[in-house]
Order: sequence, then C-alpha cells, then structure tokens
Amino acid sequence: MSLALDEKTAMTKEEIKAKPYWNPYLSGIGLGLVLLLSYVIMGRGLGASGAFTTTASVVVETIAPDYARNNEFYSEYLTDGTRSPFKDWLVFEVIGVLVGGFISGALAGRIKRTVEKGPRISTKMRFVFAFSGGMLMGIGAKLARGCTSGQALTGGAILNVGSWAFMLMVFAGAYALAYLMRRQWT
Repeated sequence: MSLALDEKTAMTKEEIKAKPYWNPYLSGIGLGLVLLLSYVIMGRGLGASGAFTTTASVVVETIAPDYARNNEFYSEYLTDGTRSPFKDWLVFEVIGVLVGGFISGALAGRIKRTVEKGPRISTKMRFVFAFSGGMLMGIGAKLARGCTSGQALTGGAILNVGSWAFMLMVFAGAYALAYLMRRQWT
C-alpha cells in the first residue's frame, strides 16, 4: 500500500512542472494598470519603503513615545496620533505583495527551498551579498525619499525628473557592479 502511494506521489511530482513566466510586456501593462488604479482608488502611487518606515515609527513610539514624537523623522509618520502600522495603506500593499507572490509561485509550481547562486560563490557569501545589497538599497531609499518601486513606477509615471535620474543611476550602478561580480555567477 505504501509503495503504491509513494509511486503515485512520485508521478504526481514529476507531472507538476513549473509553468512558463508571464510575458513581460503583458506584465508591464498589468503593473501600469495597478499603478493607475492605486491613484484612482487611494490617491497615491505604489511604494514599499513607507510601509517599513511607518512600522518602525510605531515600534519606536511604543517603546519611547516622547522620543518618537519629538524626533523629526519619526513624528512625520505619526501625525495622526495612532499607534498601529495598519493605519497606513502601504503596509497592506506590502502584505499583499508577499501573499500575492506566494500564491503566484504556488500556482506556477515554482515554490522550492533553494539559494540562487553561481558555482563559484558559497551560500554564506551569497547571503552576505544579498543582505549587504538590501541594506544599501534601504539606505538609498531613505536618501532618495522613496524606494525603487516608488521612484521608478510612481515618480516615473508622473514624469518626475529626479525619479528618472534615480532610475538611470540604478541601472548604471547595476551594470557597473555586474561587470565586477560576473565571475561569481558563471
């Protein structure tokens, strides 16, 4: 009985193949429509860094309320006097992105536990590079007054010159770093 069950399970796993990725042009049109709807429904564009900043501000206010209210950075995100990050719609946007990404991966058969890396780099160094890059992007998002999604999608859509300059520099920096890091992936 268990052998038949194992054979059946093995066949099912082989039958489940990852579906092809979506057409990038159709995905871009879909993303543009989501951006348009966010303006129509919420009166704002897309972005992610604001959700993390709001959450951090609420946590600091919970631990040290006087410090948070007197700090120019934190008080900007606590203007309505609420103590819940769920008052900011960007928090729900980020949660929706995580849940939607998981659902999309599950439907496409692409969920697996793995570390994407080249043969010349260890898993530990891959994590070091990933976390270092993430930290640099976070610092850059605060300096640029928005993350890449907010700057590129929202700022680019309203033809903000600073957003276009930011994205050109993101691509230039990525190409320059890719040249230096290419041997790690081949």
